[in-house]
Amino acid sequence: MIVNGADAHNTLDYQPEARRLEAIARGFQYLGYKGDHAVKAAPQRSPSEGRRGALLRRVIGTIAISVALTGLSAGAGNAAELKVLISGAMLGAVRELAGTFEASSGHKLVIEYATVGKIADRVAGDDPIDVAILTEPLFDKLVRAGKMVGSTTEQLARVPIGLAVRQGVPKPDISSVEAFKKTLLDAKFITYSDPRTGDAAGVHMAKIIETLGLAGELEPKTRLISPPPGQTGAQFMTGLFQRSETEVAMAPISALVETRGAEIIGTIPAELQAPDLVYFAGTPWTCRQPVEAKAFIDFLMGGSAKAVYRAKGMDPS
Repeated sequence: MIVNGADAHNTLDYQPEARRLEAIARGFQYLGYKGDHAVKAAPQRSPSEGRRGALLRRVIGTIAISVALTGLSAGAGNAAELKVLISGAMLGAVRELAGTFEASSGHKLVIEYATVGKIADRVAGDDPIDVAILTEPLFDKLVRAGKMVGSTTEQLARVPIGLAVRQGVPKPDISSVEAFKKTLLDAKFITYSDPRTGDAAGVHMAKIIETLGLAGELEPKTRLISPPPGQTGAQFMTGLFQRSETEVAMAPISALVETRGAEIIGTIPAELQAPDLVYFAGTPWTCRQPVEAKAFIDFLMGGSAKAVYRAKGMDPS
């Protein structure tokens, strides 16, 4: 597994293997198969001529199908390298699962991470990407634009926003909206993701703080999460807590789980949660390894993956 930090077939259901599948279909048609696998009646011939003709059709048809299937399975039979783009909220879980997938499939994952906004920009471009994991609104937008293959889309998990404090400080009350507001006002420093980076949780928290009428009071003591290339949001928050540069951090709970020096108090009140922090996986239109990418997405939907999501505070689909 490689993990890196990341700062003309443009239809919704385009599949790179479509032409190969058409060749397979033509092969079956030549052999006389319908959709229900019934065999067409052969024209009347002498027994020997009929046997020779049937044999010839089977040989030619088998060759056609074998050639087509070879194209489809070439990547599956050999180790493939899959380029995977993930936002920080799902990074810890997918990174933990990557080794199991690589060992079981023989494929190699090259994982890059960034905010969902930056990932969406890359998917919208021409960068070859095999799997992208994004939040629902951006995913839907990319599918409508023909940049994500809609038929490959799978919902992975919902990620609630949590609140953590520096280890050793008194645990605040966040059981209600009013208690949550008091916690923010009482804190010396607070932290959430910089909304200017396109981080979904950061954009949402900025809106919540504005809606609660706290923007003016909290701005002087806000330390935004804005990690440099190669550093995750959890690593950035770890530094803030270790240097006592923040007391309260609000972020996807899966990121808080990865943050050292922090004690998770719980999730913020349900009324303040982001309805759109639901993560989907799918293949962009530039996918080079569609069969292997589908296998990886299916793996992310499996029972072992869901157990990891739950362990990191997420709600699997």
